[in-house]
Amino acid sequence: MSTQLATRLVEFVEALRAKGANAGPSESIDAADVMRVLGLDDRDLLREGLAAALVRRGGQRDVFDQTFDLFFPVGVGRPEAARDADENLDVQQIRELLLMALLDRDPRTLAQIAEIAVDVLGEVGQPGTDTAGWSAYQTIDRLQPQTLIAAAMAMRPGGGSGSGGQGLGTQFTDRLARDEVRQGVEAFREMVQAEARRRSAELRGRELVARHAVRSSRDRVDFLSANRQQLEELRRSVKPLARILATRLSARRRRRRRGKIDMRRTLRRAMGTGGVPMKPVFEKPRPTRPELVLLCDVSGSVSGFSNFTMLLTQALSAQFSKIRVFAFVNAMAEVTEIVRDGAVSGGGDIETRIRAEARITKWHTSSDYGEAFLDFQEFFLDAVGPRTAVLILGDARNNNQNPRFDALHEIAMRSRRTYWLNPEHHTRWGLGDSEALAYAEIVPMHECANVDQLTHFVTRLLPV
Repeated sequence: MSTQLATRLVEFVEALRAKGANAGPSESIDAADVMRVLGLDDRDLLREGLAAALVRRGGQRDVFDQTFDLFFPVGVGRPEAARDADENLDVQQIRELLLMALLDRDPRTLAQIAEIAVDVLGEVGQPGTDTAGWSAYQTIDRLQPQTLIAAAMAMRPGGGSGSGGQGLGTQFTDRLARDEVRQGVEAFREMVQAEARRRSAELRGRELVARHAVRSSRDRVDFLSANRQQLEELRRSVKPLARILATRLSARRRRRRRGKIDMRRTLRRAMGTGGVPMKPVFEKPRPTRPELVLLCDVSGSVSGFSNFTMLLTQALSAQFSKIRVFAFVNAMAEVTEIVRDGAVSGGGDIETRIRAEARITKWHTSSDYGEAFLDFQEFFLDAVGPRTAVLILGDARNNNQNPRFDALHEIAMRSRRTYWLNPEHHTRWGLGDSEALAYAEIVPMHECANVDQLTHFVTRLLPV
């Protein structure tokens, strides 16, 4: 392997590691062996070989593919399809080409049209300056491929309509055809994004584009900045993640079943070995599981984080003797049944049901942790006992209201353990109307900005 190729591979691994991939020296050596054996003649084969060596966790394959396309591109410079295309192509002509490709369901033609579209519509900035680049957003915004779905359905035999007494069978096939066209549009979007990243990387450098343009893996997406699609993907990952976490919690519980050392019985047994405690005697473990109480801020700023965590803990319900869930904006209400029903149905309607059925606000709609803690202290304090672990979910932004440290202190004193999970990065704690640093003096506060940090908390700190 040449020095240039080895340097490219090291840079590729470093870019993956920056996005959360567990790729260390051993994986890098495996990847180098893969490249030595497979060579560079078959790019798809090389992609699969490197993925086998470097992708160790689920949810990271998309990150790998996007980064691979930057460091091992299919071509360099202006693509052949763009060079061969008519220089006078306008938006409408490209839309017509895209419409025909969607009808033909030809991935290769879609890829060529994506290259042409980026070349014609995606250039931004001033050529030859630091502002130069290629924008997938600008290309998609000008082309509007989603508006071609209806046109593609209308050009199908039968006009794409399942109405007019044609029967359920025709309606079903029309729905399948519409889904196929929609999938083609989404695939085209991905191709445009990949081409824009490749062209921009040639101008601005692969490392810079990989850092800012490659989407993070699902477990590294910040809860507070996640869009609707990313939150939906997180909801779908709850059950697989819960199975993994349940296995880890069970392993922790098995390790603790030996109990503590019984000093009196250990010293008595040591009398038979000259006073040397060769075999310690352990106390009998208590076969009990802790109770869990969640206090969740469901205001707009942190609702995605709270909803995900509520679903996750409900999926882990077998690991606890009892789980009770309370939601608040500035008034505390129990929502255990709503969360339980939402976990069964997939979790899409939890936020809507909580806002419709639970009294989580009073005379205003801004977060007020102090008022919510006071409500819990007055109406629900009996939910906390010596076997209870309390998890508080929220960003601790109190909108300059009375934080009521006394109410939080009483909740913490009654519980076995109390933890605060904050989805904001710790560098923002205490800024503006945040009371995070003050609350952290009463209960331990942990940064849980993404699934990876939340998983670490559950497996290492959550009582078992």
